[in-house]
Amino acid sequence: MNVHRQPPQRDFADHVAAVQRLRRDFAALPEGAPVRLAKPTSNLFRFRGSDDGPRLDVSAFTSVISVDPERRTAEVGGMTTYEDLVAATLQHGLMPLVVPQLRTITLGGAVTGLGIESTSFRNGLPHESVQEIEILTATGDTVVARPDNEHAELFRGFPNSYGTLGYSLRLRIELEPVAPFVHLRHLRFADAKEAMDAFSRICAEREHEGERADFVDGVAFGPDELYLTVASFTDSAPWTSDYAGNDIYYTSIPRYAGSGPGDYLTTEDYLWRWDTDWFWCSRAFGVQNPRIRRFWPRSLKRSDVYRRLIALDRRTDFSRLLNHYRGLPQQEPVIQDIEVGVERGAEFLEFFHSEIGLSPIWMCPMRLRDRPEGAAAPGAGEDGPAWPLYPLERDRLYVNFGFWGMVPMTRGQRRHHHNRLVEEEVSRLGGHKSLYSDAYYTEDEFWRLYNGDGYRALKDAYDPQGRLLDLYAKCVSSR
Repeated sequence: MNVHRQPPQRDFADHVAAVQRLRRDFAALPEGAPVRLAKPTSNLFRFRGSDDGPRLDVSAFTSVISVDPERRTAEVGGMTTYEDLVAATLQHGLMPLVVPQLRTITLGGAVTGLGIESTSFRNGLPHESVQEIEILTATGDTVVARPDNEHAELFRGFPNSYGTLGYSLRLRIELEPVAPFVHLRHLRFADAKEAMDAFSRICAEREHEGERADFVDGVAFGPDELYLTVASFTDSAPWTSDYAGNDIYYTSIPRYAGSGPGDYLTTEDYLWRWDTDWFWCSRAFGVQNPRIRRFWPRSLKRSDVYRRLIALDRRTDFSRLLNHYRGLPQQEPVIQDIEVGVERGAEFLEFFHSEIGLSPIWMCPMRLRDRPEGAAAPGAGEDGPAWPLYPLERDRLYVNFGFWGMVPMTRGQRRHHHNRLVEEEVSRLGGHKSLYSDAYYTEDEFWRLYNGDGYRALKDAYDPQGRLLDLYAKCVSSR
């Protein structure tokens, strides 16, 4: 497997020493001071004002500790990016079971904040391939949580806690074998219901027209133009496309759809196919203009570069002021990922096209993996949710819809009008919304949707002094 990037690596002794240093740094924080991490990157879209309080240096936890090709596992620092993790595992012909779309998402971030990608219809979410987590809790202690030990409730409650129950320092995860290339087939649909039915069939059978389905996702360009992409590993390829140069991945989908041979990518390029243009969001920076693109360096065609530009715009308020002085309507950022049962997917798309109007829309099917051992959730019986803070139904196929853009506002609309419409519709359809971006729920509504009783039990056990923000304060109040 040809991998050019050489990821940073540390041995286990270095990791143990780093944990000891971190605990000393934690103990040195002023009593009662909030606990914050000093991190160079973020993929959250909850922009808050900076503060001058002390921050814990977690740079020692950004490396892959080891990869075990025999057991197909990896020991990984919690702040390690998927870019570095994938580079380390591909050298052994392996990859994580789910690799989120953006290079600088960290493993710990994907586990505590949820992640998804085109293997999620068979491998679930990133936290479902975790075997154990070493966690720095709000008391300054470190615990190792597994599904079968005394910290099993924390293990199950950690996903969707967004750093409010502690921070992952090390994770042991499962890996799976890969081939050098990926063959992509794009299937066009003119009707959302037909596309959802195809998701159901392909994900259940895990094949399409006799070829194995290793990856499944899709894009809706409009109400009557939807594409499902079914991809499979292959040992050879007649050619490979390059979407880090002048070509753009999402614009290639209609071109390769139909009865032709499809498209081919190296496995590494397939995993990062969306990162190069941040799905389609790079067009906001002119990067998809051919005259600009040919001069925009490959090294800067990355989601973290675009996000830094967005953060700068949020800090300076440049876009809002420009629209004001140009006499243009103000715009509301609608940056969300939601999922609903596949049987309600067409209904959600009809609402979204009518009331919100953004396109394209990413579509990614997902289903939970088997319940981990010792699966009862805090306060739940045997039939309770395996992952209680984001309670998805077992044996049900969901479709994640991702949409990221600006929607013009009209005079008299309530603040966050379109985002609240989405939240209300998703709740009506029995779905869920990821919390990486802004949320506008009332407190009662929020705790009803995200298992407030189960969360409070964990908070009392692992953060009795409230050193960390609670989930509502962090994800809705943006503190």
